[in-house]
Amino acid sequence: MFVGAGPGAHDLLTVRAVACLREADVIVHDRLVPDELFAAVATTAERIPAPAPPAGTDRGTAVGQLLVELAARGRVVVRLKGGDSGIFSRLEEELEPLQAMGIAVEFVPGVTAALAAAAAAGVPLTSREAASSLTLVTGHDADGKSPALDFRRLASVPGTIAVYMGVEQAAHWSEALVAGGLDPATPVTIVGQCSWPDERIAASTLARCATDLAAGGWLPPAVLLVGQACRTAPSGPLANAGVLVTRPAGQADGLAALVRAAGGRCVHVPLVTIAPPASWEPLDEAIARADTFDWIVFASVNGVRGFVQRLRAAGRDGRALGTARLAVIGPATRDALESSGLVADLAPDDFRSEGLVEVLADGRPGSRFLLVRADRGRELLRQTLEARGHVVEEVTAYRSVPVERLDERRLAAVDAAGIEWVTVTSSRIAETAVRLFGPRMRRWRIASLSPVTTATLRRHGLEPAVEAREATMAGLVTAMVSSAGRVESAGGAPAARNA
Repeated sequence: MFVGAGPGAHDLLTVRAVACLREADVIVHDRLVPDELFAAVATTAERIPAPAPPAGTDRGTAVGQLLVELAARGRVVVRLKGGDSGIFSRLEEELEPLQAMGIAVEFVPGVTAALAAAAAAGVPLTSREAASSLTLVTGHDADGKSPALDFRRLASVPGTIAVYMGVEQAAHWSEALVAGGLDPATPVTIVGQCSWPDERIAASTLARCATDLAAGGWLPPAVLLVGQACRTAPSGPLANAGVLVTRPAGQADGLAALVRAAGGRCVHVPLVTIAPPASWEPLDEAIARADTFDWIVFASVNGVRGFVQRLRAAGRDGRALGTARLAVIGPATRDALESSGLVADLAPDDFRSEGLVEVLADGRPGSRFLLVRADRGRELLRQTLEARGHVVEEVTAYRSVPVERLDERRLAAVDAAGIEWVTVTSSRIAETAVRLFGPRMRRWRIASLSPVTTATLRRHGLEPAVEAREATMAGLVTAMVSSAGRVESAGGAPAARNA
């Protein structure tokens, strides 16, 4: 099945696409399909990134051959392509090996980038007065070079031109359209990372768009709508403030949505990646004995996901937990547990280990606890429970791995984005941000999720501008909004920075 993933947001998938992903045994996907999408549809399929081709082999053909090999094993295969699989996606090359082998193929359409970009920017792609047509073009050909288009003829068509993959060759195609007769003042709406956590929207013109793209550090994927003026202006307490979101890939969506709802502009730079533990054996063994514990405690969404993944891999469900009760830290962890079909028996109002300590530690001595956690974290809960006479076993369900370095292009994009705020949601992220961003951290306003994160920042000589009163993404944005309101009421005085 060739399935269009749409622009990236899981709620822009079609109902049929979601069904296909959940039925798949294996998904071969583009790099433009974000992790958030897979997490949202709860697919258990094996995921394979579309492979790079061997020397001398077309990329589309190489992917098609992989699809043939997987289908020949009797597996249900989904080829998941960004946007719509039939628009600028090498579909013909990937189809040829399948057709040669007589393998049946189903096509599931997706929301293509031009439609999603126009919706995000609030602009129509056609109008009876000025845009009676829509033309989709690519900014570069299969070899990354400028496409062989008749720009003079293209410029003469009254309508909107949607340029896909147009960032790197912007100077060529924009100058060619002007030379073909289009007014240099023709409006251009730029939409980057459409529906992703770091979606960006900007207004430009045909004469300026290449310069604006370079100056703004714009990175693919981006769509440029020539002939349409952006009609949406940021509003709200964070209006047009650049907010750097540092959460892992696949976990920034909620925070980014809240920032955008407050009028902010998001730039997503993951500073940690979530990886499997060095070995699944300890977790698998604990799951096999799950019914021997009095309490199973989850400290994070990632812990829930790792536990449930291995529970299902063992062919088990909630019945395997017996009479064990489930405790969680924080509403997001509770929601993740419930979305997997399990229900939390305990979710304290204090979204830290301290909240669970107060409730659990005074229980019947000798109770058996299983703590499902990351490879590194606070020891408070384990130490307190053991000190009160309880039996505690810890298992690692995932690793939080710091990003080693950011390439110069990504750092240049951050510098060009006009960052005002940086969100820091864990001690590991705090430490990584200090290492990777260096002096920038003293220029930005820091929003800290919790006292634990704040303590880590202070050890590095950094004082957060705000700390969330409630350790949730909503609490973090509320703190930023409250601070922005105080600055505005003070007559626009500049906010304090780290000295």
